[in-house]
Amino acid sequence: MGVKPALSLATERDAAGDKPLIELRGIDKVYPMGEQGVTALRGIDLEIRKGELVAVMGPSGSGKSTLMNILGCLDNPSAGTYKLSGRDVSHLGERDLALVRNREIGFVFQSINLLPRTTALGNVELPLVYGGIPARERRARATAALESVGVFDRAHHQPSKLSGGQRQRVAIARALATRPSIVLADEPTGNLDSATADEILRLFREIHSRGNTVILVTHSEEVARLAQRIIHIRDGKIERHHRGR
Repeated sequence: MGVKPALSLATERDAAGDKPLIELRGIDKVYPMGEQGVTALRGIDLEIRKGELVAVMGPSGSGKSTLMNILGCLDNPSAGTYKLSGRDVSHLGERDLALVRNREIGFVFQSINLLPRTTALGNVELPLVYGGIPARERRARATAALESVGVFDRAHHQPSKLSGGQRQRVAIARALATRPSIVLADEPTGNLDSATADEILRLFREIHSRGNTVILVTHSEEVARLAQRIIHIRDGKIERHHRGR
């Protein structure tokens, strides 16, 4: 089971031309705690181009989860500039951040986060509902996304009736259904057995091969090896970059 090449889920937009899809400059993140606060990120500079497959690695407490939250517009930086598709999103309010997330970013989480009493199809449709997509179009897009990741035959099953790998495929379909600029995956194989994890990694490789920009946040060397570029973060700073596969 893999992504069917006939279906194009990657967006066609590239108005920024040669500019980076993601551009971080001098990003700091400080969480209030006591008089000093806790600094999670320190002066992060990072560029990611459209169509890249990038892994962000680091030990627990390194700042990689904080960086993921900022890249995913789940949080604002304390200082610095974040441009996404050429737009400065550094200091948007929660409502505007939610719109950016819905239109630009597809999330895949370790915990999968499917609604337990909703079918696979309903789960994939959910972000399209939030995005105001008309019913007929969102059903078509959700169906196509499920088909593209090989679980269309489970469209009307609730998560409890799916295997771990099938649930993660549904979560990936949900991320792709909005046709995002970026697919952002946080430890996407963390709760899966090794055989299922290999299957999901092959799926991410296929998704990337079709033009999607993919960012994997992981502590796993095996997952990181999938990437073209690996970014190591430690103590809130980018320690080094190097090429992956």
